[in-house]
Amino acid sequence: MTDKLIETDGQILLWIQDNLRNSITDPIVSFITHLGDYGAVMIAAVLILTAIPKTRRLGLLCLTSLVACLLINNVIIKHAVARTRPYEVVDGLRTIVGKQRDTSFPSGHASGSFVMAAVIINETRKRIWIPVLIFAVLIALSRLYVGVHYPTDVLVGIISGTLTGIITCLIYHNVIAKNKQRLHK
Repeated sequence: MTDKLIETDGQILLWIQDNLRNSITDPIVSFITHLGDYGAVMIAAVLILTAIPKTRRLGLLCLTSLVACLLINNVIIKHAVARTRPYEVVDGLRTIVGKQRDTSFPSGHASGSFVMAAVIINETRKRIWIPVLIFAVLIALSRLYVGVHYPTDVLVGIISGTLTGIITCLIYHNVIAKNKQRLHK
């Protein structure tokens, strides 16, 4: 079962490389994928949200979720699984953004962008969540396009980021906010 999954993962990446990559989209997708490097855009968003009093709580929830996601995915899971990057294993696959410093599973870019999206979707009623979700999807898909993650890396990153964001919001609303209300009664 896992051998077939690994083979399918590689075939998908080769299909993307052979059918979707081109001189027009390569620089665009490379730019999009680099927006997620080191969580730069996510950190910038957190700083902006926490600087504005009206969105400070949202910013702190995003920050908490982002840190939890980093610890779960990039510190614990990546080191436990230690999956080799696809361009090192899949014959004929080339990365268009250069070699990565860490292991492949799960995608930190996908989990980081989706943890932010999950919190923003959960916490806001305004349509700001639409471009946030589009951005998260673009970041996640870009990791496949540039050849640095397997589809399963990205899928697990999306799932773990989304769950981390949702759980952080649930903990805040069901534990922290309720206890805060009790203290002020």
